[in-house]
This record gives sequence, structure tokens and C-alpha cells, in this order.
Amino acid sequence: MGRTRAELMPVPSEEERRWANIEGEALTTKGNFKKVIGLLFLFAIYLTLLRSIVYGILAMVQKRQARKRAFAPEFEPGVSVVIAAYNEEKVIEKTVTAVLTNGYPSLEIIVVDDGSKDRTLGVLEEAFGGNSNVRILSQPNRGKSAALNHGIREAKHNVLVALDADTIFGHGTIAKLVRHFSDPKVAAVSGNARVGNRGKWITRFQSIEYICGFNLDRRALDLLNAITVVPGAVGAWRKDLILTVGGFGDDTLAEDTDLTLTLRRFGYEIRYEEDAIAYTEAPETTRDLAKQRFRWAFGTLQAAWKHRDATFNPGYGFLGMVALPSIWIFQVLLAALSPFADVAMLVALFAGNWRIVLLYYFGLFVLEFMTALLAYGLERAKPWDLALLFFQRV
Repeated sequence: MGRTRAELMPVPSEEERRWANIEGEALTTKGNFKKVIGLLFLFAIYLTLLRSIVYGILAMVQKRQARKRAFAPEFEPGVSVVIAAYNEEKVIEKTVTAVLTNGYPSLEIIVVDDGSKDRTLGVLEEAFGGNSNVRILSQPNRGKSAALNHGIREAKHNVLVALDADTIFGHGTIAKLVRHFSDPKVAAVSGNARVGNRGKWITRFQSIEYICGFNLDRRALDLLNAITVVPGAVGAWRKDLILTVGGFGDDTLAEDTDLTLTLRRFGYEIRYEEDAIAYTEAPETTRDLAKQRFRWAFGTLQAAWKHRDATFNPGYGFLGMVALPSIWIFQVLLAALSPFADVAMLVALFAGNWRIVLLYYFGLFVLEFMTALLAYGLERAKPWDLALLFFQRV
């Protein structure tokens, strides 16, 4: 009787079976890895898509609502402008001059030199030593928060305007910020920060980011009374409230974010004023940009962690249910997923799925481009820099 085909097949050894199992598990793991990476890629895309649509709609509604805001024309309180300066000899005179000529009638300017190692203090004394509207203070180097708090304590008026020493105010910016304080519910107002030094590609990239990211977000969150940061470059505050909460803190690298969240949690309104324009100096080297963004990112995470009990807390309204969760989702989770999304795109390209990958990629870019056009339109800014948007994204 002849043997069956199965009996004629060679019997694999124990070693061969072990290697076959390893290879099978490796193929299974590889397949699962591709699936997970692909899901992460799609998750990042759809999350970005959802955010762009929601924030874009909110920003458009805010634009209409802001036009309906009524202000008391007779409201013109005294204002103290506080500037913290450290090694700003090249720009400080221009900054103070722009404030003096801003067109606001009742004004004092307090400049606190935070132990500068250059001629900042000398430039101030030479240019404004005889000006009764400018008070020049000096202290040993203790950091920006300490310098701001020093100036705030010395301020004569309850309405404060704070700006960075390398920021130039557009004409009328102070009046546009101050008019909101006729409403006693308003604790702080964020101005419209734009990049002033747009002569290099790296600063033009940042100019796009300021308009399409920061200002669009503030406009959307203004509608929800959920603005998370009044930027140091251009913002206004109530002195009595700042002193009540202990001033600008020094336990985070984002003292402006920390103070904004603190005041909002007390139930006050934080607003955005699109016509209060200020031009700030953006980093001009990749090294300086990386240092700035690390400070911003780490400081924001510190502030978010400090106020973590408000996250997903309905008692704080949209701040707790939208703004604070957005920090964790888009600045932490999405940032952590981004490398995996890049890997997923490369894996899919080499796996022969380049058509669908490029379709998703360019579809996402078109969405970002349309959102950017919306942002520039809302800011009434010329969109020529958007020709660089694709390269900025890469």
C-alpha cells in the first residue's frame, strides 16, 4: 500500500518549527504595527480637521459679535504702561517713543531695567530722563516676572498696559485696549500681536503662525470667554486684580498664561481686541527660535498642569471644557503623535500606497490653506506670505 502525500512530506525539526513561529509572530507584529501607525496617522489628520473647522467657525462668529460691542466714549481713565527691559539697548528708545506718541492723553510709562548688562539703562536716561511721563526704575537681575511686578507696584493707575521691550505699538493701540475696561467684568484684554521684522524667511514663517495660529485661536476663544493667554507683547490688565492674586508668578516659564488662567478662574472676562496692533521682534535664527518655543511650550505645560483641576471642570465653562483640554490634546498629544504620523506616511509611501497618502496630505494642506486665508481675511492682512505656507508646513 502506497504512502500518503502527508507521509511523504519531510517532518520539520524542532529548531525549524521554532524559527517558523518567530517569523510568523514577526509578520503579525509588523502587520499590527502598520495598522496602529496608520490609525495614528488618520487620527492626527481628523483631529486637525475638526479643530480647523470648529475654530474657523467660532472665529467668524466672533468677528460679527465684536462689531456689535458698545463702548462708553467718555471712558478715558489714567493708564500706566509697564515695560520690563533686559539688554534692550538697540530697541528700547523706539519702543518707549511709540508709546508716548500713541495718542492716549492720560498716560505714565514705567520702564524697569532688570539689571541689564548693556547700555539699556543709559539709553533710557539719555532719551527720557527729563520726560515727566516716563519713570525709569532699576533693579538687580531677577527675571521678567519680578521686573513686571516691580513696575505694577509703582503704577499710579488701575488700568495697566504691558508690553515687551522689543515691541512697537501701532497708533491708537492703547485706547483700543483700554476701552474694554468700561465693563467691570473685564479683567484683561489681549491685543493683536504681529511680527514686525519680516525680512527673513524664518520670521515670515513666524508671521504666518502669529496670524493663522495665535490670533485665530484667540479670536475663537474670545467668543467662548476662554482665552488662555494675554501675551506679554501686548495686553492690558486691572492692577487691583493682579495684586489680589499675587502678581505675575515665577513658578512657570509662562507667567502671562498663568496670570490669565488665574483671573479667568475668578469669573472675569478675558477679551481679544483685533485693532490693538503691536509689532514684535521674532527670533531670526533657528537657535533663538528653538529656545523661544521650548520656553513657550514648557511654560504653557507648566501653567496647564498648575491649573489641571480646572480641566474638564464644567464649573469653569468653556475654559475648563474646551480651552484647557485643547492644550493637552493639541500641544501635548498631537505633538507626541506627529512623529508617528510622519513614520506612517513614509511606511505607506514605501508600501505602495503613495496615492492615498499624497491625497490625504494635500487634502490636509488645502484645508490649512483655506483656514489661513480665513485668518488673514479676518485680520484684514495681505496674504502674500501664504505663498510660503507649504514650505513652512514641511
